[in-house]
Amino acid sequence: MQDYEKSVSFLGTWGSFQRRVFFLLCLTSIPSGYNILSPIFLMASPLHHCHIPTHSNLSQDWIQASIPIQQELEMSSCSRYELDLVQNLSALGSNPEVFLSSLKQEDCKDGWTYSTEYYQSTVVTEFNLVCRDQWKQPLSSSIYFLGGLCGCFISGQVSDRFGRKPVLFGSITMLSIFSGAVAFAPSWPIFTVLFFMMGLCQLSSYIVVFVLGSEILTGSTRVLFSSLGLPLSYVIGTMLLPGTTFLVRKWRHQSLIMAVPGLACLPFWWLVPESPRWLASCGRLQEAELVLRSAALENKVEPPQVIFIPAKVEKAASQNTEALSFLDLLRTKNMRYVTLILWLIWFFLSISLFGVVFNISSLYGNPFLNYFLVVAVEIPAHAVSWLMARSCPRRVSFISFTLLGVLSVLLILTLHSPGLTLFLVLLGKFGIQGGTAVSYVYTGELSPTVIRNTEMSTCAMFSRLGSSISPYLLQLAVFYQFLPWIVVGSLSLLSVLLCVLLPETFRKPLPDTIQQITLPQWWPWASMPPLKDDGRSAKDQSIEPDIICTTYL
Repeated sequence: MQDYEKSVSFLGTWGSFQRRVFFLLCLTSIPSGYNILSPIFLMASPLHHCHIPTHSNLSQDWIQASIPIQQELEMSSCSRYELDLVQNLSALGSNPEVFLSSLKQEDCKDGWTYSTEYYQSTVVTEFNLVCRDQWKQPLSSSIYFLGGLCGCFISGQVSDRFGRKPVLFGSITMLSIFSGAVAFAPSWPIFTVLFFMMGLCQLSSYIVVFVLGSEILTGSTRVLFSSLGLPLSYVIGTMLLPGTTFLVRKWRHQSLIMAVPGLACLPFWWLVPESPRWLASCGRLQEAELVLRSAALENKVEPPQVIFIPAKVEKAASQNTEALSFLDLLRTKNMRYVTLILWLIWFFLSISLFGVVFNISSLYGNPFLNYFLVVAVEIPAHAVSWLMARSCPRRVSFISFTLLGVLSVLLILTLHSPGLTLFLVLLGKFGIQGGTAVSYVYTGELSPTVIRNTEMSTCAMFSRLGSSISPYLLQLAVFYQFLPWIVVGSLSLLSVLLCVLLPETFRKPLPDTIQQITLPQWWPWASMPPLKDDGRSAKDQSIEPDIICTTYL
């Protein structure tokens, strides 16, 4: 294909068309951000203890007899409720032996009493997911993230085949529907099915809007959108949920409210265009030119008579789109090399990022304020990542951010002050989030147009696989208090080492075809020209006068 960005340069980078697309796409990311912390707040587990019947009499002898038992309780998987339960022994029997037997069964025959200091009701309190059913708490969060994994796998391939716009608004619509449906779940199994569907739509909508904006916008505007505009809109959406939960403390009402932002975005269907770059890569040149000529009219500029030189673009593009699928990410040597490294980086970063978020629940203080702060720190992280994206190589930016996060998280091991620990957690989140922001831009620039959404979606799949593991990091604290933080720091460090192996993309045009993917210059086969479908090299075929072939080194 010819150089797309040169072909559309007549539009400029910041006209009325670009500003409209920029702000509308930023707004469409808010529903996705608003839902991402739903596993934290819907699945919150308040302090609780066994319910005391009104006719019970608390025996002082019982309390004294239970003191030796308390040490055993603190080692069990139900430690939160036993600490309060020591003061309420008469609810479980007439002597300490019956009491201890009941505790070993991790059951309360008269139910549980939950603290309402922060939450009036959650999924945990309504379905009693405590003690013997406590394993359902992290499983529910994992199911949500596994839904995101499946959604990315499906939406990526559908988007590359049928377009970015239908998948974007389809995902937003489904996210709103299932967010509202969750509020009417009568049991935990039905809740998990609906929660899975929420996760299936949440991340796929964000990935598609990222790709759509990256393809419509060009130059510095694209960097501004992908590094700052879109992430900040996503963060604003995420920050709204702790505030909403603070005001509305019943989980069913929260679920209904989570459906509202998506419904508000549906009218944007008539205002957001399809990606002309994707249309051109599919050989649909007339549709692509129609979008671009409408944009030129909006920007009040004169388009050229012929925007795209047909040559064999349509034929080549149609051949590419017919053959390309998920497997094409692994079919060629260069593409496979880049893809496998990106998958591992996204997997490790996601475990680290959500590991920090889930570990916040173990810190001292108001949970709403703690989660608001851990989300708010993403604003400076994205702002700094945008500044670095404008002037620094991608590898340098990613390594700098992530190493800062690693050092901050590992320093937690040396401190015992709640205030300093919270500061280091926020600094660690700043670093890891900044690295994650750079990885989005980096991945988009490494991926060719014909399969970009599939590449981004498969990376997001591995991200969600990591997210589904992160709820279990807290369980590692049973073996050693700081083990979750050690795991977070170690995995982040591994992603830094892997990043060194990727080629640099700073100030280079986006690749349009798989054949334009290159390796770092120091790699043994980096200088070998990529092979075409017929076995000849790009260098050999470039002599044909009717094909414009560009290789970016």
